[in-house]
Amino acid sequence: MGVKDGLSAIANEVLDDVQKEAEAIILSAEKQSKEILKTEKEQAIQNYQTLIDQAKTRAESEKRKIASVTEVKMRNRLLQTKEGLVEIAFDKALIKLKDFVATEEYHTYLLNLIKEVAKGLDQKNLVVQVNAQDKDWLTQDMLDRLAKKLHLELKLSEQNEDFIGGCKIQTLDGKITFDSTIDNLLKELKPTLRVKVAKILFEEEA
Repeated sequence: MGVKDGLSAIANEVLDDVQKEAEAIILSAEKQSKEILKTEKEQAIQNYQTLIDQAKTRAESEKRKIASVTEVKMRNRLLQTKEGLVEIAFDKALIKLKDFVATEEYHTYLLNLIKEVAKGLDQKNLVVQVNAQDKDWLTQDMLDRLAKKLHLELKLSEQNEDFIGGCKIQTLDGKITFDSTIDNLLKELKPTLRVKVAKILFEEEA
């Protein structure tokens, strides 16, 4: 075999080796590509599911947030409505009470009120305070006659306060005071009225 034939044989052998090596590299690359593609696909699916889950979580969170905000708004509206109804009831009661204190029936009521409060305090010397309007007709002489029946001393105070009606009775030293004014009565009734209105508006609070 000549040199040319020898070189040709060597070249063919080298080419065969290169081809085989190339084919092996290609097969390996294809295998790696498939594995990479599979891994990437799985990762992509996982990432997609994660994004979906996060989106659902955010959506649920936003939904709850919106529902919570809406509930708070509705609650506040109902509370405002309740408070408004309480104030309307008080305004109406105030009008009626102002009409009542201008009647003779109220005079009887006030004298009976003074009698009951004085008996309840169980003190021998008491000072009775009324508003300026009631002081125009309630005299010391009237209190003396009442005090005689109760076996104690009642003195009409020189002080006047601006309240609708009723009275304040205290001991001479001022250590014991009983506020039986109509204004204070209304103030004490307000929480009870709020509860009654709440029972109308909110069954769960009944």
